[in-house]
Amino acid sequence: MESVLGIEVSDKHNVLPGYTMLHCPENRMNDLFEKDTALTLSDSPRKSIYKKRVKSSVNSGKKVKPFLKWAGGKGQLIAEIEQYYPFKNGNIKKYAEPFVGGGAILFDILNKYDFLESVYISDINAELINVYRMIRDDIVDLIELLSAMEKEFLALDEQNRKAYYITKRAHFNAIKINGDESVNLEKAALMVFLNKTCFNGLFRVNKKGLFNVPMGAYKNPVICDECNLLTVSEKLKKVTIVRGDYKNSVDFIDAETFVYFDPPYRPIAATASFTAYTEKLFDDSAQIELADFVEKMHQKGAKIVISNSDPKNTSANDDFFDKIYASFKIKRVDATRMINCNSEARGKIKELLISNF
Repeated sequence: MESVLGIEVSDKHNVLPGYTMLHCPENRMNDLFEKDTALTLSDSPRKSIYKKRVKSSVNSGKKVKPFLKWAGGKGQLIAEIEQYYPFKNGNIKKYAEPFVGGGAILFDILNKYDFLESVYISDINAELINVYRMIRDDIVDLIELLSAMEKEFLALDEQNRKAYYITKRAHFNAIKINGDESVNLEKAALMVFLNKTCFNGLFRVNKKGLFNVPMGAYKNPVICDECNLLTVSEKLKKVTIVRGDYKNSVDFIDAETFVYFDPPYRPIAATASFTAYTEKLFDDSAQIELADFVEKMHQKGAKIVISNSDPKNTSANDDFFDKIYASFKIKRVDATRMINCNSEARGKIKELLISNF
């Protein structure tokens, strides 16, 4: 059953009842449907289109936040990382984040700095990058798919939710392996759905590349956060989104660029094996190769910050990062490990912030 507010707004503005802003305050609804920014019905009753960009979602001052829960997300470290933002003097006009993940730092910067001339993000995770692109380029259709999934899922009891989840997960894997780009929109919606309903919001794949996380125990998960998705879409309009290795950023990065590298963390214990956000693991040789690339970007004059785990959490004599970043500044900061299969292993740890300035 739609809320009274949802139906009234839908009728008033001639939009689909299933497309009401269930998680959006009434004043935000009015902003989104101001003159020249309305979302209206197309010839097909199942499809909405933009008549013009939803400019009010940005003009209203709405701040964006990550649209996925992502292992290793940096939301809790924003206060520490923002101290490195080098934008005040006006010399740094570009931003690059070659391991974008959930984008906590990306969105913090997009919220705070409108003057940036260009922004570049990338990730090797094809499904993640596909979601970023679909949010930027096809937000209305994506919201319709997510709204339908949310309505269907929340109406089910626990047993039927599990069956629904398993069906969606299997379909996602079939699309993922097939590689058919004609269904990228559906694949993006499925990934968001799985992220919002799976255990701890993890994205984990097996050696065959299949997503294998079980369903989580959420009573009323917000699968479609329309307000945030619309605003994120606007923020991403001028962002270059690349699927690929961090090395692809080499031509973008120059002396006017601030670069934040947040690679898959080095495990802090011998038994810690969760690094499989893609089929390829990021081992010590990959960490060393990244450090070599960072040095080359340093020589180009870029301002650089790198995050990683602190090996000294478990071994005081482990100087791995102190050695490969010997010419850089290393700061140890407190963080909370939120995602771990062992609840006793969650808690305060040290992480590294490594910079060249």
